[in-house]
Amino acid sequence: MNTTTIITLAVGVLIVLGLALVLTSVKRNDSRGVGALKRETRRKDVGKVDPEEVSGREVERAAVAARNTAIATRPSAEVEPWSPPDAEAIGVARRQFLNRATGTLLGASLGAFGAALIAFLWTSSSGGFGSKITIGSIDTVVGQIRANRGFFYVPQARSWITEYPKEGLSKAKVAYGAQSAVYGGMEAGIIALYQKCPHLGCRVPNCVSSQWFECPCHGSQYNRVGEKKGGPAPRGMDRFGVSVANDIVVVDTGTVFGGPPIGTNTTGQEAEGPHCVGGGH
Repeated sequence: MNTTTIITLAVGVLIVLGLALVLTSVKRNDSRGVGALKRETRRKDVGKVDPEEVSGREVERAAVAARNTAIATRPSAEVEPWSPPDAEAIGVARRQFLNRATGTLLGASLGAFGAALIAFLWTSSSGGFGSKITIGSIDTVVGQIRANRGFFYVPQARSWITEYPKEGLSKAKVAYGAQSAVYGGMEAGIIALYQKCPHLGCRVPNCVSSQWFECPCHGSQYNRVGEKKGGPAPRGMDRFGVSVANDIVVVDTGTVFGGPPIGTNTTGQEAEGPHCVGGGH
């Protein structure tokens, strides 16, 4: 093979290699497509995130960060402007309060009065003080009086029961005739005296030695049938009506009869011994 032939083959090989290099370059540019970034563009975006290079984990992190930073803000509340109270409205409220308080107190007072009245009537109807109280047979009552040396106290009737002498009935008719319930008991031989002193309401005890009633508070004195004998009392001892039916003694404590006036002395009884209070009349 001469030199011309070798040169010709070498030139042909070089031509084929040049064509192959050109074809390879064109094919690489076509494979990038229309959306491929050029080198200049990449240089300008240095430091920025390349969408093609972002991984799925980084996308999730970015979404979480976006949610955390998106804090809901509450709308601001509107403040109602202050306005002074109405003086007339305050006055009405005060009047309403006073009216209601007055009505409440009045209602409570009426309720208490009604309760007290019901309690009083209930006591009367239940057989306690303020009603008719059965003491016992006439013989038993007289026996109790004599066993206690002239005086028999009945607590449920708040009364002293004493004997009334038959020889005094004529005078008693004049002094007590208007009090038929009281005089009826005298005719049966007994009298029921209220325990309260007509002076200031102290409980009057009996005095065994004088056989009188003698008040320890201010010294008022009464004979055995409650007629005043001394002291500041304005009258004799008050008394209750007594009825005797079928020999049963009943004292009516529902009605209090005023005691006889000063100077009344139907029995003529004088002190039978030393006084328990004071020194006479």
